[in-house]
Amino acid sequence: MPIRQRYPRLPKAVEYAHIGWDLLILAAVIINLSLLLFDSLFLIGPINQALAAITPGFHRFYDTAIHSRFIAIDLVFVSFFIADVLLGWAVAIAERRYHRWFFYPFVHWYDVLGCIPLSGFRWLRALRVISLLHRLHRLRLVDVTRWSVYRFFTKYYDILLEELSDRIALRLLGNAQEQIMSSDSLTERVIERVIMPRKTQLIHEIAERLEATAGRAYQQNRPAIMAAIDDLVSRTLRESPEIQRLHRLPMGKTASSAMQASISSVAQRLVDEMAQGMHSPAFRQLVERTADTSFDSWLTVDDTSAKVTEQVLYDVLDMLKEQVRHQGWKDRYD
Repeated sequence: MPIRQRYPRLPKAVEYAHIGWDLLILAAVIINLSLLLFDSLFLIGPINQALAAITPGFHRFYDTAIHSRFIAIDLVFVSFFIADVLLGWAVAIAERRYHRWFFYPFVHWYDVLGCIPLSGFRWLRALRVISLLHRLHRLRLVDVTRWSVYRFFTKYYDILLEELSDRIALRLLGNAQEQIMSSDSLTERVIERVIMPRKTQLIHEIAERLEATAGRAYQQNRPAIMAAIDDLVSRTLRESPEIQRLHRLPMGKTASSAMQASISSVAQRLVDEMAQGMHSPAFRQLVERTADTSFDSWLTVDDTSAKVTEQVLYDVLDMLKEQVRHQGWKDRYD
């Protein structure tokens, strides 16, 4: 059964329909909040009397037509807002806007709470303007990122999040350092749970790095190595008593020079063959077997190595703490 995908982008006609509906809801919210505010003021004695003295006709109309029926009128708005939530939920399901069908009331919590017929909750529906601005920005009808109010709140929101995350990170790193210094078997646990399960991969990596490093070093220093071999052979033959006696014979120096050239050539070829052999599967297997037999002895833990490991981990965490303490927002906003 194919997975249902969210629509990547709604048609512009649908987006404009959403904008129109949001504007209608905002207008209803403004009217409802204005009535709530005015009716609250109407209940205050001095204001009520002043209104009756200034505009008795309006006072009489409002008192008989609106104030006496205010609960019924308010329930009409509440019904309209509940219908808005249910309709928006249905549209979100149809558009596959969220990962699950029941996410809508949690995302639009301000609309849901705004349906409660209490003035404190009713103000939450004014947050609908955020959804409207987001839709307008997505359609590029407005660019909120250029607004000074947006930049102001974004700046201090970014600073607040960075400061909070830095404090949490410092606390976590400090706790980790305390655990490292108070633990008696950290090194053993690191070897057992981290290194040993990856023993084969580590040995393979060691062999590859040794092969690459040795081959690269030989290619870079081959002329010097060849010259050193030739000098070693020449000095060995020159200091040899047998070669010195050979020089006393007729054609002895010529034979000695030929011997030196042959031995140097053989030695240089032998070194070349060894260097080329480092890239062979047999050499890699030899290195891996050697590393495998030595791996356990490398990981032998004593008091000194355990303290060194703990101190290294402690210093690494301390370095991270120094990096976290740096207030990056000062570099961005200065």
